[in-house]
Amino acid sequence: MASANDLNALYSIPGVLEFTTGPNELVRAEITSPSCSAELYLHGAHLTQWKPTDTAEPVLFLSPLSGFAPGKAIRGGIPVIFPWFGARSEEVTGHSKDGGQHGFARTTEWEVAFAASVGDAVHLVLTFGPSNATRALGFDGFRAALEFRLGEELHVRMTVANEGSEPLVFEEALHTYLQVGDPEQVKLHGLGQTEFLDKFDDFKRKTQDNEVLTLTGATDRPYLNTTASITIEDPAFARKLVVGKGGSRTTVVWNPWSELSGTMADLGPDAWQHFVCVEAANAFEDRITLSPKAAHIMETTISVEPLA
Repeated sequence: MASANDLNALYSIPGVLEFTTGPNELVRAEITSPSCSAELYLHGAHLTQWKPTDTAEPVLFLSPLSGFAPGKAIRGGIPVIFPWFGARSEEVTGHSKDGGQHGFARTTEWEVAFAASVGDAVHLVLTFGPSNATRALGFDGFRAALEFRLGEELHVRMTVANEGSEPLVFEEALHTYLQVGDPEQVKLHGLGQTEFLDKFDDFKRKTQDNEVLTLTGATDRPYLNTTASITIEDPAFARKLVVGKGGSRTTVVWNPWSELSGTMADLGPDAWQHFVCVEAANAFEDRITLSPKAAHIMETTISVEPLA
């Protein structure tokens, strides 16, 4: 794995992009441009911070209790979920159920492949491919890339290529933690009349009748067969967050609320009061079956607007 010094020699942009060493020697990219500030760890290709310059509050929530360590997922920001969502299932693998929660991409050390400053935005591309650890889990003929465009808006594009000779079946998600002033006040637009699986009610299939979703308790809902953008009204921060997506047919909305937040050692009992997750994904019946020599792209965009 390249050191921060090695990466600076290849990719640093004076005054804009620098590679440094964070907790437990994890290498990260620090971005400070005229349009935004951001922080991206190579561990999991994990974006932990992004804030447009003219925005008062951070856009991404990062748990103050998050562990930054090899082999451990970072809590908050945008974890990259691949090649399965949640617990590994036979539907994804065809045979095996071994492997950790949400796959191995979020605990893998990715490599920097490209960095540039274009206008006021910074472009970064990270990649990873098969290793002995992924092959032991049955994943060999794949390659993944994440492209970040960090400016007044955030664009994240995930590409998965099947370099093998057999179909590649996988799930994926950009598990975005959005910082909000008060989740009990937020209103989510864009999911009305959409079917979802209620993970807190035995995965029952339901339809959201209301055009506006408000949160009143622990929520974990994969919304299925939807390509809609989501707008989150956040009165406490007097702003709207607009989350668009492409190549995604699942949208996941998650907040553990008070009854579950304290059970997570890297989250804490009060953390639920500061975020809501809205995730671009392809999971469950929207999982991807990728033909040999083909590629699939999923992307998400986030912008911040004042709340009228």
